[in-house]
Amino acid sequence: MKISTPASHQPLISIITVSYNSAATIEDTLLSVLDQTYQQIEYIVVDGLSKDGTIDIIRSYEHRFQGRLRWISEKDEGIYDAMNKGIRMATGDVIGILNSDDFFTNKNVIAQMITSFEDQSIDAVYGDIHFIRDGAPEQCVRYYSSRRFSPIWLRFGFMPAHPSFYMRREVFERAGLYKSDYKIGADYEMMVRLFYKQHIHARYLPIDFVTMRLGGLSTRNVRSRLQLIKDDVRACRENGIYTNAAMISVKFLFKIFELKL
Repeated sequence: MKISTPASHQPLISIITVSYNSAATIEDTLLSVLDQTYQQIEYIVVDGLSKDGTIDIIRSYEHRFQGRLRWISEKDEGIYDAMNKGIRMATGDVIGILNSDDFFTNKNVIAQMITSFEDQSIDAVYGDIHFIRDGAPEQCVRYYSSRRFSPIWLRFGFMPAHPSFYMRREVFERAGLYKSDYKIGADYEMMVRLFYKQHIHARYLPIDFVTMRLGGLSTRNVRSRLQLIKDDVRACRENGIYTNAAMISVKFLFKIFELKL
């Protein structure tokens, strides 16, 4: 499948942000996209009918994107349904997700990332992310490196850092979208499907892509962790890979070594 590119021959990147009552954080997200030195960006915000002023903030920044921002606000069936809406709206050659409480670690992330797609054999790229506590953006409390990732580790619950994952749109068209009936683990299921069924060719980049605030959906409490284990086991089994809850739980032990105490 041939991909069209802008007249400048630079690939168009579609960045998708899903939001719901994100007024406290989404301004940082918007600014970090605006600050990127790479300009061939299509920015898509999919909001779930926020009631806290999120939409007012999006509107206030819309003119600064000079036509590069498209957004909708409507009821959805959860975060993965909203991500799928954004992917369907995307027209870029490459697609990535930036959560509404996260922001790019520096202004050159996209410029550094996009050069890998000059190699036509590359389907996707991924790298590192780090975590902060809200109110202390300069202090890293956990560093998540994807350096040692290999598809074999998926059966133990390990995957590339999802906020650092960028993939050609044509691969989404071939592989399908996120499974919205997963409560937490649809991003993990997507990785299993891509690496084991689609056999994608992905490249690790030693770049800190995204700064994330602690307290995400998958690590919020014990109940969330148990649900994540359940979703991960299901994802492997649905894609023909053997695993079990004990094997998946190994990843939580390794997370201790990512902490910056």
